[in-house]
Amino acid sequence: MSIQAGATVGAVQAALPLDPLENRILLCHALGLTRVGLITQSHRALTSDEAATLDALVARRLAGEPIAYIVGKREFYGLDFHVTDAVLIPRPDTELLVELALERLAPGASVLDMGTGSGAIAVAIAHTRPDARVTALDASTGALDVARANAAANAANVAFLHSDWYGALAGVMFGMIVSNPPYIASGDTHLSEGDLRFEPVSALTDHADGLSALRTIIAGAGPHLAPGGWLLLEHGYDQADQVRALLTAHGYDQVQSWRDLAGIERVSGGTLG
Repeated sequence: MSIQAGATVGAVQAALPLDPLENRILLCHALGLTRVGLITQSHRALTSDEAATLDALVARRLAGEPIAYIVGKREFYGLDFHVTDAVLIPRPDTELLVELALERLAPGASVLDMGTGSGAIAVAIAHTRPDARVTALDASTGALDVARANAAANAANVAFLHSDWYGALAGVMFGMIVSNPPYIASGDTHLSEGDLRFEPVSALTDHADGLSALRTIIAGAGPHLAPGGWLLLEHGYDQADQVRALLTAHGYDQVQSWRDLAGIERVSGGTLG
């Protein structure tokens, strides 16, 4: 569509071709307005620069680019996170992992977030529990740059480490390990659909059967997890049985899965004696 200069904010909002929430987000972003400002300035006319900016943003969304990448941010666990195409877009489903971790995290305990991406999990935990000693690692330097910026923006005390899973953790132990690793199987049709087309593929798939990263984390946690410590893992909608089996096979206790708001078994975990 072509947005005309001189049209009012209210008229443009009503005419935009996206769903109402996305229309509002892009309009607020293009005009530098809050949601309240969008209402109070509904009769203001757009300048030519504003119209051109909004036109370009809408075109990007119509081409399929995720809203979060267009506006450069996404809310997660009540906090704003900067996102780029170097990281996955934080999703509400992952808030379950944060809630489970917070429920089980002892006062002053240490926690490791493996494959931190945007830092959403680590920052949410550290922001909610300033007493916790939070470490986050990732194999992507680009992701770590984004995560560090998010920790600073949210005043969260997180130590970041460049590491391919446990590679840089020799001799280091934690009271809890959490992870939302790549778990989509190679060739899954979802990788070529929707927002996933624009997200970093190596953060989505293990380029194998979808379980290889989960196997690595489960098998390697022993030397790095304090006695009685929890390992909590997000996984695919159909992987709970397999992840529980892996945990049991490696000697974990209290093995169980938890359901997200859609009723899907989204997180599985256990403790090591």
